[in-house]
Amino acid sequence: MYAWIWRHLPGPIALRIALATLLVLAVLALLMFVVFPWAEPKLPFNHVTTG
Repeated sequence: MYAWIWRHLPGPIALRIALATLLVLAVLALLMFVVFPWAEPKLPFNHVTTG
């Protein structure tokens, strides 16, 4: 999969590295601001009981 992405990025090596970095940052931002906040209430980590 990563090789497919790398082959389809345009431009010389420096541009490919910059675009790949931007893609990684975009995926991380999507996870941090959309996916993780959506999933957090569904996870049982805050429901700790001691008895």
